[in-house]
Amino acid sequence: MTLRDLAHSVIHVLPRTLGHPTGLVGMPLATIMALRLKKASLRCRTIKDLVDLTYSLRLGRLNIRPAQVKEEIFALLQLIARARPETILEIGTATGGTLFLFCRAARSNATLISIDLPSGPFGGAYPEWKIPLYRSFALERQKIILVRADSHNPIVLERVKKILSDGKLSFLFVDGDHTYKGVKRDFVMYAKLVKPGGIVAFHDIVPGPANSVGEVPLFWSKIRGEFRHKELIKNRQQGGYGIGVLYV
Repeated sequence: MTLRDLAHSVIHVLPRTLGHPTGLVGMPLATIMALRLKKASLRCRTIKDLVDLTYSLRLGRLNIRPAQVKEEIFALLQLIARARPETILEIGTATGGTLFLFCRAARSNATLISIDLPSGPFGGAYPEWKIPLYRSFALERQKIILVRADSHNPIVLERVKKILSDGKLSFLFVDGDHTYKGVKRDFVMYAKLVKPGGIVAFHDIVPGPANSVGEVPLFWSKIRGEFRHKELIKNRQQGGYGIGVLYV
């Protein structure tokens, strides 16, 4: 496929929408970013290349930089790539960087669901004009479902169950509500959907500023002993971040 063909296909998927931020010759920024990302990702040969891409690609103030320590998300992606998940649920979409990377680590026909809270101290959902960009992350046979809602709502849980063909998840990534009650509720509600042999991961398990990690470190310290687990932490003195992995 030529770059011209690629541009045509992406622009067809990402229509120009009145009121959306625009760039060159009035083309929506989401469209331009999707084109650049697709072109750049074609040059990536390894997971590390893809991780580096998410941290470096920018279009003015628009970026998909993950809110993660690079070495930690890279280690998680290596685990995911070995597991080759076919169904992924991410709670907390943010800039979309982890969603993009999960697409590349999952099976080529995987279904990925991303839930993001519309508002609140650990919410603030992405604007609607970014939706086409996030959907463009999917590989040809992959499916991305974006849910801009509260993950704690039972209606959202039922929607997730209906999306899953067998009602089970291969991988669950929890990075939403960071209060103790919030992260516990996400775990209680959605971990039961993870199939035997699946993986549950939490972000922000390292103690740090309350406005960044909330009470996730406390919840992690209580739950990790109940499972075979692994901690992906670059530096225990880094003051936040860190990824905790539970093997179901």
